Amino acid sequence: MATVEHPIVPPGKSPEPYKEDVPDPRRRDFINVAAVAFAGVGAVAIVLPLINQMSPAADVLAQSSTEVDISKIAPGQAIKTQFRKQPLFVRNLTPAEIAAADAVPLGGLRDKQTLAERTKEGKKNWLVTMGVCTHLGCVPLGAGEGENKGPFGGYFCPCHGSAYDTAGRIRSGPAPTNLQVPEYVFNSDTVLTVG
Repeated sequence: MATVEHPIVPPGKSPEPYKEDVPDPRRRDFINVAAVAFAGVGAVAIVLPLINQMSPAADVLAQSSTEVDISKIAPGQAIKTQFRKQPLFVRNLTPAEIAAADAVPLGGLRDKQTLAERTKEGKKNWLVTMGVCTHLGCVPLGAGEGENKGPFGGYFCPCHGSAYDTAGRIRSGPAPTNLQVPEYVFNSDTVLTVG
């Protein structure tokens, strides 16, 4: 803010030069920069905890993949394990089960998928599926020793009678789709990683 002085000049003296009281522009710039920096630090202090709370917890990250040793699964057998707190079925199909699955005409299937689409190339005998019925989420039987495999030799859901074949495809009952095949890779001939 400027102030203008109008002094009374006594006779014989020359008037003093015109004075204007102007604040130092460098001080104003410093205050602006300091205010913006303070606001930025405050924003980071508020936003960082919000972003961190949205990150998955360590126990969730640990369950994001599951390693399965398949060396002890004989042809015709299956195992139950867990992946992301849900049942996972890993089945070693026999040549007869592979032939039976390949012989099913796709036109007769509700959810049309071949066995080759549900397995990895060169590893057609290894079927990896989630052990959750696609009807209402029950756990089908058929992976454990002596369990009811249903009329198609795969899995049978005791809750509402959905029956799956050896390729995990829905063949009868109320389930709308095949058992889900999760993402998985073979690390070696004896170990696979799901997730």
